[in-house]
Parts: sequence; C-alpha cells; structure tokens
Amino acid sequence: MVNNASPFAAAPSGVKVSVKLAPKAGGNRIIGIGASAASGAVLKAAVTAAPEKGKANAALIKMLAKEWKLPKTSLSVAAGASSRRKTLLIEGDALSLIVRLNQWAEKING
Repeated sequence: MVNNASPFAAAPSGVKVSVKLAPKAGGNRIIGIGASAASGAVLKAAVTAAPEKGKANAALIKMLAKEWKLPKTSLSVAAGASSRRKTLLIEGDALSLIVRLNQWAEKING
C-alpha cells in the first residue's frame, strides 16, 4: 500500500472506502491504491458504464461486491454520487471488514 495509508476507515455502521472512479473506461477493473492529497489514499477503479442515472455507481458497487465477496446490498454510495471522488459505505462489522480489506489491498498492490 501507499505509505501504510489505507482508503478504508471505520464508521459507526461499517467501513467507509475512499474511491476515485473513472467512468466510460475500456473495461471494468480495479487499478489499485493510490495517493491522494485530500484523503491520504484512494482505491482507484474504472468501469465501462457512463456516469448517468447512477449507472457508473451501480457498476462500481457490483464489481467491488464481487471482488470482496460481499452482498451488493451491503455497499452504498455515502458521498460523491455525481463525482469521480466517492465515499462508499460497507455495512457490517468494522473491525473484521477493515482487516479483511487491508489484507486484500496488500495483495493487489503487492
């Protein structure tokens, strides 16, 4: 990961994830974890869906739910629904989710 920074942070009802999304990309993919001046670290992702009527957000949630083996209903956009910079909320036990997600992040940025 980038300087031990993590895009994952505990929240009262689960975990918040800082995301930078590139809509209308050539493919759906998780690019990795990158540095951000504003939040320290962000999860960079790309989806083929256009940023209209929530299509890109839905594609992002579907892709991350599959990657993290979580139900799609546990993920939602908490902030930045119409922006490339978003905060997602994963509902569940914050401690176990953060441990699991940080282990996943270490593997993808390996």
